Amino acid sequence: MKARGVVFDLDGTLVDNMALHAEAFAEFMTRRGLPPLDETQRARLDGKRNTDIFPDLLGRVLPREELRAVSEEKESLYRTLSRGRLAPLAGLERLLEILAANGIPIAVATSGPAENVRHTLAELGLAERITVIVRGDEVPRGKPHPDIFLAAAARLGVPPGECVAFEDAPAGVAAARAAGMVCVALTTSFSEDAFRAAGSAPDYLIPDFEAFLSGSFRELMAVSAPAEEAR
Repeated sequence: MKARGVVFDLDGTLVDNMALHAEAFAEFMTRRGLPPLDETQRARLDGKRNTDIFPDLLGRVLPREELRAVSEEKESLYRTLSRGRLAPLAGLERLLEILAANGIPIAVATSGPAENVRHTLAELGLAERITVIVRGDEVPRGKPHPDIFLAAAARLGVPPGECVAFEDAPAGVAAARAAGMVCVALTTSFSEDAFRAAGSAPDYLIPDFEAFLSGSFRELMAVSAPAEEAR
């Protein structure tokens, strides 16, 4: 398969920022007298929408206004903590240049809320380069369901089976593969063993986009320029 479209997750994929989300969650949990998230909880919850995370986390159905309030509390903490501390993952900017030069469209498919998406892309300097964005609150079901990736492929005008998805969390990998996309997982947030233990092994595993460009890029991407010639 040679991909004609690329769909990126945002947090933990375009940027190695999940430690900052963990800081925000730790502060949120402390405020509420709850224990910190462990690895098993993170594997189950990372990549999902807040509408799915917080009822699970707090162990009850939340009224709409309370759900909105707790989501904003945690996400505001993340935006404050991350300001001035975000940078594109290694190799990302070069990959985006190669894709643009070869006319391969890209999209972001993220469970993050709108304000976080704007903040993070602006901090990365990518707000004008990545304009096709599908959020979890815009589709019927969040990750691990395939809805968000199917919607992203539709926005790109590329069949899902001709797209490569980049993800960092088990729920996202499961969603991308359920959509019929080849999935490349970044090990920024979880190890290979953690993906396998969660039952959502990706097709490829890489530490960053430099590794992708020097490895599986030629195998997966339908571009005329070899990665090394775009340096």
